[in-house]
Amino acid sequence: MISTNLPLLSDSRPEVTAFFDATTNTISYVVRAPSSRACAIVDSVMDIDYAAGRISFEHADRIIDYVREHGLETEWHIETHVHADHLSAAPYLQQKLGGKIGIGERIVQVQDTFGKVFNEGTEFRRDGSQFDRLFADGDRYRIGSMEAFAMHTPGHTPACMTHVMGDAAFVGDTLFMPDGGTARADFPGGDARTLYRSTRRILELPDHTRLFMCHDYGPGGREIRWETTVAEQRASNIHVRDGAGEGAFVRMRTERDASLSMPRLILPSLQVNMRAGHLPPADDEGRRFLKVPIDAL
Repeated sequence: MISTNLPLLSDSRPEVTAFFDATTNTISYVVRAPSSRACAIVDSVMDIDYAAGRISFEHADRIIDYVREHGLETEWHIETHVHADHLSAAPYLQQKLGGKIGIGERIVQVQDTFGKVFNEGTEFRRDGSQFDRLFADGDRYRIGSMEAFAMHTPGHTPACMTHVMGDAAFVGDTLFMPDGGTARADFPGGDARTLYRSTRRILELPDHTRLFMCHDYGPGGREIRWETTVAEQRASNIHVRDGAGEGAFVRMRTERDASLSMPRLILPSLQVNMRAGHLPPADDEGRRFLKVPIDAL
C-alpha cells in the first residue's frame, strides 16, 4: 500500500535546464537552487555504440560544460530508477564535478532480480552500496538551502522514485507528457495497478507543481517536450486524467505492454545502472564485458 501523506511542498522555484539525448529520447536535468550555485543533476546519460561495444560521454560533457560555465557546485546525482533504456553517466560526472549519487532504497530488490538474470557472482553486491545514498519514501535532503524530498512511486519498477525539488518534480518513467500517458509496467517487479496508484499520488501534489519527464517520443510527430504541470496532467493525460478508473487502466496497460518489444539498450543498461553507472569489473587482462542472457526477459 502506498502512503498518500506528502511533505509540505516548498515554494522555492529552482532553475531547471534540460539536456535532450536524441539517441535514447532521454531528458537529463541540471537543477539549480534559487539564489545559489548549488545544483543537482537528474538522470544523466552515458553514450554507447552497442554494435561496436564503445562508450563515450558527449551527452555528459555537455552537462559538465554547462555546470562549469555557470560556476555551479554539484551536490547530487539523482537516479529516478534503474533505467532500462539508457546507461547512467553518474560516476563520470561525479569524478568531474563531485556530488553524491542517490537512488531509491528498493534498488536492492532490482539488484537481486537482475543479479540472477545476469548470473552475477557473489562479488556483485546486492545491498545498494554502489550508491552514496538510498532514499526511503518521504526522505528529505537539501540542494544548497532548497529542500527536496523523495516519493516512492513504484509500478514501472519497484525502485522508482519521484524527486520533488522546490516546485519541480522529476517523475522518471512513471508519467509521460499528457499525450504520451504512462510508462510500461511489465518489467520484472513492475505492476500496472501499483503504477496507477503511484500516478495518482504524484497528481495529489499542488496543481502548479512543474513535472519534468525522463523521456518524450513526440507522439503524432509533435516537437519533443518534457515539462508539464500537475493540473495539465489531471486534465488531459490520456491514461490517468481525473476520472480514469484503476480497473480500466490496468486492463489497458496490461494489453498494451504485451504488444511492446524490449527496449533496444535494456541489456547493457541494466547491467551498468544496477551498479550505479559503473561498468562490470574488468578481467585479469583489463577487458570488460556485458552479458546477453538468452530467453531471460
